[in-house]
Order: sequence, then C-alpha cells, then structure tokens
Amino acid sequence: MRFVDVLYSLPSIVFVIVLITTLNGFLARMEKSSDWIQTVKFLALFVGLGAVSWLTMARIVRGQVLSLRTRNFVDASRALGASHTQILLRHILPNVYGIIIVYLTLTVPSIILYESFLSYLGLGIQPPQASLGSLIASGVEQINSVRIYWWLIIFPGTMLATMLLALNFLGDGLRDAFDPREKS
Repeated sequence: MRFVDVLYSLPSIVFVIVLITTLNGFLARMEKSSDWIQTVKFLALFVGLGAVSWLTMARIVRGQVLSLRTRNFVDASRALGASHTQILLRHILPNVYGIIIVYLTLTVPSIILYESFLSYLGLGIQPPQASLGSLIASGVEQINSVRIYWWLIIFPGTMLATMLLALNFLGDGLRDAFDPREKS
C-alpha cells in the first residue's frame, strides 16, 4: 500500500500527460510505420489512465477486506480448519465483488472524461479515430466570426454528458442493488 500511496500523491492527469508527451517525443525519433506508432500511442493512453485509475479501488477493496477478515464468519471458518485460500475464495471475495463492480461503474465515467480531455488537448486519440474529445476539438476549430457551427460542439458535448450521467446512474443503481442493508 505504500506504493499506492506514492502513486496516489501524484496528480493523476499530470502524470498521464507527462507519460504521453514523453512517449510522443520518443516515438517521433523512431522510423517506424505510422500505424504502429498510432497503436503504441493508443495503448500508452490506456496504460497511463489505467495506471492511475486503480489506486482508489485498491484502497477501497483493502479497507473492505480488512473489515471482513475480523468478522465472525471468517473466524468460524478459520476455527473449522479452512485454509487462507478457502477463506479468501468462499468468504472474502463474494463479499467484495459487489463493491468492486459498483466502484468500477463509478470509475468508468471518470476515465472517459480523462480520455476526452486528453483528446481535446490533442494528446489522446487522434483522427481518423474518433473520440468525443477530438470531435469537440474539431468543432471548436470550426468556430469563426462569419458562421458558428454550433452542432459540432453541442452534439458531442451532449453525448459525453449523457453517457457520463447514464454510467453514474448505473453505478448508483448497482450500489443500491448490492447493498446488503437495503430493505426490499
């Protein structure tokens, strides 16, 4: 958990931006095909986002496991001679699955927002591949004093907001569904 604390102290979006710009500088010096470079950039984006998104999940799951291991049903299983693996597979993991699924559905919107932000800045997914952030950035480029193409900004922005709200509502619904203290 000390490693998680060290990574948690870094500003996550700044870490991803530094990782991507460093990789872009390194790849610019290489003489490989354009498709290979785009694939590496695409993978680096998701590796960077994944490297910072699991930290809070690790803290939450660790806290839940530490709470569960002192419960009576784990003590009873230990008294009956169950091994650590059996206790983990039969008692701890089934009680943690709900928390993992709920937190995952609440983490996905923040990752989508990070990716859209990075694509808007030009550090994420680049055309001809599509991202909501790159679509919004291309819409902003079309704004001029003669004619404003408002739909190039409004529709991707509305889609991004709708998707983030829908995933947050899904996470809230799953949290309510998996809550053992909820009265049916």
